[in-house]
Amino acid sequence: MSWTEIVIEVARDHAEALSDALMEAGALSVSVEDADEGTDAERPLFGEPGMEPTETAWDHSRVVALSELDADHAAIVNEAAAACSIEPPRFILRPVAEQDWVRLTQSQFEPIHIGKNIWVVPSWHDAPDPNGLVLELDPGLAFGTGSHPTTRLCMEWLESHPPQGASVLDYGCGSGILALVAKKLGAATVYGVDIDPQAIESARYNSERNHCEIEYHLPEEFAGAGHPQTFDVVVANILSSPLKLMAPMLSSRVAPGGMLVLSGILARQADEVAAAYAPFISMSVWAEHEGWIVLAGRAAGH
Repeated sequence: MSWTEIVIEVARDHAEALSDALMEAGALSVSVEDADEGTDAERPLFGEPGMEPTETAWDHSRVVALSELDADHAAIVNEAAAACSIEPPRFILRPVAEQDWVRLTQSQFEPIHIGKNIWVVPSWHDAPDPNGLVLELDPGLAFGTGSHPTTRLCMEWLESHPPQGASVLDYGCGSGILALVAKKLGAATVYGVDIDPQAIESARYNSERNHCEIEYHLPEEFAGAGHPQTFDVVVANILSSPLKLMAPMLSSRVAPGGMLVLSGILARQADEVAAAYAPFISMSVWAEHEGWIVLAGRAAGH
């Protein structure tokens, strides 16, 4: 089956309402783009990670609605415009050719080389170096495939400080990628915690595929009896605001003499996050990449 895109340029005030109305009128999907993309007038819309955007469209927006090839495109646009109480806007049609969408999507994801010897390999690829530390991990709903600088930095820290025989806690585990690296580097016991049930499900699935024995829990489950209270290594790749709030809790999870590793932090946020942990553990920047940093610190010994 082939499809057609209905392309409409509108002012910011109408973009969101028109998008919703197009869906109600029969569009299969709708996206909003910056109509000034690629020009001097192009501008970013979203702020920092973890921050809600203050705007949901650009001053000069392009609404793109996907429809079936034989749909009455004029009727869809007219119905949507009437629902928004605006004059029917001008639009153009763009054909969308039939493609093997699965193969096209897979072609966008190649094996990722991280650190000295780590490879994150989608299931449809062979490992470039079978003797390396290979993680079979497909892109999915949960954050963490090794492509983001914060994930890379944490993986590189673990590779530089192999937790052989150690206990490791991956707090905010997402896909479980850091927990997997720790286990493959020789950690004796590894736990992962995340607030998102989808992340827990994804992490468990990835651990089974990679033949790693790791326990994953939601925070309320993990806080219950029967789980270790402290760990030799605690890794938390989240964002600066929740990391600051969790300073007492995360610090308390580090065993005497153990290491705490934090990421999801912009370089300009390093001092304020380190200050939040200062009463518990002295943290310092271990590495920086593309404006993101990893903080690491050792807890006081016995």
